[in-house]
Amino acid sequence: MDILLHICCAPCLIYPFSSLNKKKFRIKGFYYNPNIYPSEEYIRRKSALGVVGKHLKIDVEYPDYEPADYFHAITCNQGPHARCAICFMLRLKKTAEFAKTNGFKAFSTTLLVSPYQDHELLKDCGGQVAREAGVDFYYEDFRVGFNQAQIEAKELKIYRQKYCGCKYSIKK
Repeated sequence: MDILLHICCAPCLIYPFSSLNKKKFRIKGFYYNPNIYPSEEYIRRKSALGVVGKHLKIDVEYPDYEPADYFHAITCNQGPHARCAICFMLRLKKTAEFAKTNGFKAFSTTLLVSPYQDHELLKDCGGQVAREAGVDFYYEDFRVGFNQAQIEAKELKIYRQKYCGCKYSIKK
C-alpha cells in the first residue's frame, strides 16, 4: 500500500521509515512544518532531512515554508496543549489533503516516534483529519524505536534539535 508519511525532522524519520518499509508500505515523505521557528532552524532541519532521505532512498515532497499558516492558526494566549492540538491538526490536514489529491490510501506521521508528543492527541487529530479528508490515518506507536533512531542519527552526524520546533518550545 502507498502511504504518505508526514516528516517532522530527519532523526524522527529513521525508525518509522524502517518499520513501514518492513511492512511493505511504499512510502513517500511529506515535509510540511510551518511551526518551525526561526527560519534558520527550518532550513537546518530540511537540510538534515535531505541527507537522511538520500541515505534511506525516500522521495520527499517539500511544500513551501509558510510560517504565517502556523501563526494565523494559533495564539500565544493558548496553553501548550491547545497550541499542540492546533499544530498537529494543521500539519496533518495538509498531509491528508496531499495524500487524497495524489492517490495515497493512507497517511501517517513521524511525530508518533517521539516520547515527548501526546500520542492520544496525535491519534485523535489523525483520525479526525482522516475522516474529513476521506483517507485513512495509519497509527503505529513508533516510540519503541526512538532511542535507536537517535543513535543512528548521531552516527550519521545528523542534526538533532533540542525542541519540537515552535517558538513557544525553545528553551532559553
